Amino acid sequence: MRRGFTLVELLVVLAIAGLMLALTPPLIGAALPGVELKGAARRTAAALRLTREIAIAEGRSAAWVLDLTGRRYHLDGDTRGGRLPAGIELQLTAAEAELQSETLGGIRFFPDGSSTGGRVVLQRAGRGYQVGVNWLTGRVLIADWHAD
Repeated sequence: MRRGFTLVELLVVLAIAGLMLALTPPLIGAALPGVELKGAARRTAAALRLTREIAIAEGRSAAWVLDLTGRRYHLDGDTRGGRLPAGIELQLTAAEAELQSETLGGIRFFPDGSSTGGRVVLQRAGRGYQVGVNWLTGRVLIADWHAD
C-alpha cells in the first residue's frame, strides 16, 4: 500500500490555511490598536505623496481633501481616496484658502512640487502620529505625536 496524501486532503488543508490567513490580520489589528493608528498614518502619507506626484506629472495643481466628520479623504476631482478608522481622533491644519468648512479642508500641491503645507494629526488617547507637509518642498513626513 502506498503512503501519501490524496488531492482532497491537500485541498482541505489549503482551504483551512487560507481561511486562517484571511482571519488573522483583523484580529491582530483589533489586538494592537497602535498598529491600526500607524497604518492610518501611513495611508494618509501615501495619499498625500500620490497627490504631489500627480501634480508634478500632470503639470497642474492637485489637492488632497479630508472630510473630518465622514473620516474620508480623496484627491480633488478624482475617484481615488480612502477611509480612516473609527476611534481615531483627526485634526487638520491647513492653509486658510484650502479650508472649505470647519470639517472639510485639504492640502494643495503645485506642479513644481511645492504645496500649501499643513499637517494631519491622527491620535488615540493623547498619542499618535503627525503627517506633515512642508510648504516649500512638498515633502511628506510622519512623526510621533503626543498631546502636551
